[in-house]
Amino acid sequence: MNSTNQLPFLAIQEAEKGLLNLKKQGLSRAHKVAQSACDTTQMFNGQRYKTFCSNDYLGLANHPEVIQAAQEALSRYGVGSGASHLISGHQEPHEKLAHRLADFQRAHIPHVQTLNFSSGYMANLGVITAICSLSNSTQASPKELTSIYSARLNHASIVDGIRLASKESTVKLTIFEVEELQALENALQSDTSKHKLIVCDGVFSMDGNLSPVDRLLDLAVRYDSLLLIDDAHGFGVLGDQGHGILEHMKLCSERLLYIGTLGKAAGVMGAFVCAHQTLIDWVFQKSRPYIYTTASPPSLAMATLKSLDIIEGPEGQQKRAHLHELILYWQTHLQLQHWHALQSSTPIQPLVVGHTPLCVLIDQELQALGILIPAIRPPTVPKGSARLRVTLSAKHSLQDIQALIEVVMRLEAKFISS
Repeated sequence: MNSTNQLPFLAIQEAEKGLLNLKKQGLSRAHKVAQSACDTTQMFNGQRYKTFCSNDYLGLANHPEVIQAAQEALSRYGVGSGASHLISGHQEPHEKLAHRLADFQRAHIPHVQTLNFSSGYMANLGVITAICSLSNSTQASPKELTSIYSARLNHASIVDGIRLASKESTVKLTIFEVEELQALENALQSDTSKHKLIVCDGVFSMDGNLSPVDRLLDLAVRYDSLLLIDDAHGFGVLGDQGHGILEHMKLCSERLLYIGTLGKAAGVMGAFVCAHQTLIDWVFQKSRPYIYTTASPPSLAMATLKSLDIIEGPEGQQKRAHLHELILYWQTHLQLQHWHALQSSTPIQPLVVGHTPLCVLIDQELQALGILIPAIRPPTVPKGSARLRVTLSAKHSLQDIQALIEVVMRLEAKFISS
């Protein structure tokens, strides 16, 4: 048997060993098949669960007006867009959505323009690589160094965006802690690079805490850097009108690149980047994930437009007020002795258990009780910090939260005593 024929067998053999090792560590993953619409009560694999794990923070994924908007658009525009945005797939709903999203950030980014992506992951890959390519924007000049400063807890899509940029451009990466910004300032102060980019989540997805965007922007201004904020978990939730963390912190600067996700609080799918129109024009020309991807269905764009109307209007304000009431109730009434409830002003309310096998066991106990809060394990979170990532929705009631509190406290007492 030649080496070419041996390769698939060897690959499968190694995969089997790797999968077994993941299973032994309690790190293997599997699908749960949803058999009903996204909601706070949902069917998975034939069983009904009360869910506290969705990112549908405002309960818009199954909102009747959003559904109706999508249905009407399907009749007019069909199912698929048929091509990438730059061929023939960019339809009127996509253009309207880009302008509407720009309006959301117009008070925070002067001369703002928006570019839509099919997912938040693609947005980070596309924007980071495009911005880093500014260092070799003309063939006449040699490639220049881009210094990237990335927060340690940033989402995997940011990490991968930086990795990809490093393949195509000359990049120097520095990891910083948001709790120790003096070290970041010291690094910026001694940095002689022409191109500098600070990258940070607006809300850290596994902890729920807000990053100090105001202080990061101050550093970006003082040390001539761009600041990219991925506000996936803040858009729709933070700010009086749900515009996100820039509205929440009342910030405004041409140095900002703001990435928002539409598959979380907006309840639909996709993502976008808002920035100064010249920077967006550059990303438009240079972002391979944007250029070479089929445009998302126009029906999703129309559904998102309706979702944005709700977010910005009275119903959105009421939903955010109810969310804050739920968060306060959870934090006030949950009393734990050994597990650690991270304090967050967002719908993300993690319970850190620590030991991965124990966290998996608690996950299974909750499922047996008809409650779905999947265990979050390494490498998604650091070793020793496995957790139940509780997420609240505006569709939950105070009674839902009280019932969950009672179950969590009972399980903690059970596992500590055993």
